[in-house]
Amino acid sequence: MDLRQLEYFVAVAEERNFTRAAERVHISQSGVSAQIRQLERELGTELFDRSARTATLTAEGRAALDHARAALSAADAVGRAVSDVSGVVRGRLSVGMVIGCTVSPLFDALAAFHGAHPGVEISLQEDNSARLVDGVRAGALDLALIGTASPAPGGLESLTLISERLVVAVPPDHALAKRRRIALSDVARHPVVCMPVGTGLRTVFDRACGEQRVQPVIALQASAADAIADLAARGLGVAVLSESMAERYRDRLVPLPLADVPAPALLALVWKPSPGPAVRELLVHGRRAFFGSAPGRAPGPAPAPPDRPGRGRGTDGGGDGGGVPDDRSRGVVGRTGVSCSR
Repeated sequence: MDLRQLEYFVAVAEERNFTRAAERVHISQSGVSAQIRQLERELGTELFDRSARTATLTAEGRAALDHARAALSAADAVGRAVSDVSGVVRGRLSVGMVIGCTVSPLFDALAAFHGAHPGVEISLQEDNSARLVDGVRAGALDLALIGTASPAPGGLESLTLISERLVVAVPPDHALAKRRRIALSDVARHPVVCMPVGTGLRTVFDRACGEQRVQPVIALQASAADAIADLAARGLGVAVLSESMAERYRDRLVPLPLADVPAPALLALVWKPSPGPAVRELLVHGRRAFFGSAPGRAPGPAPAPPDRPGRGRGTDGGGDGGGVPDDRSRGVVGRTGVSCSR
């Protein structure tokens, strides 16, 4: 067996699907299947039950999984140890990004990193924030840009890029539009249109509802802020968005801050503690791209992000940017050019 076979085995085990695993490791499904079959022949047993729609580990597969992960981790550690001594960054860097985003500062950081370290293979994967966090924790991703309700998801380090409160947005003729103060209990009297479970905005909203024992009716869900706004504008529900998202739709929706939801939704980079040299280097370029800090700055506490995008020297985003503030851009927009639904 070789490390490539173990990597494919772990990918299929975590994705529970050969097609998604193939996309993750950037080869064809037939290639993944062939390598897994070869590994099973070498081990003399089947590692997956293929009778169902999902690829489920057999008892033998479950026994092998932790050891396969340990072997891959040990191989990575060898590379990191050599790189730390030699000062040369090489290998592969897997980056995650919340789905549906255009994040110019992240792209700028990746381009600068690639220019400085052309020997490093970079991969970029989109997903919702919850799965991206799982991917970082599992080692499938080295670093991810996520929308989150917590400054640092458990077990991970983070760099907060933006912090924004939730608002609801309704058409001008809606019953809530003339209210000066809106509470969660007011929102719960109407159907709600919001992001799906697994996004940072939804997590903040659900937590606030749980704390206040409010049970809103989630009528419709969409991953894109444009879709949420369009549905709300047609009277299908009260939109739950971030402040900067809602600002974009003032031509047809009235944004109303939620007075009793002080917890913000955050946009952050997350990574595992004690990152390798490639992640450390990318964070240096990321700080410069997002905050304009010196390229030699080591990872650590970030400059305080602005509460509102486009009114300070920071970024904005969500779930999950260059350029000046532009209300025509979708989702979240600021001086550094983040546009996404979190």
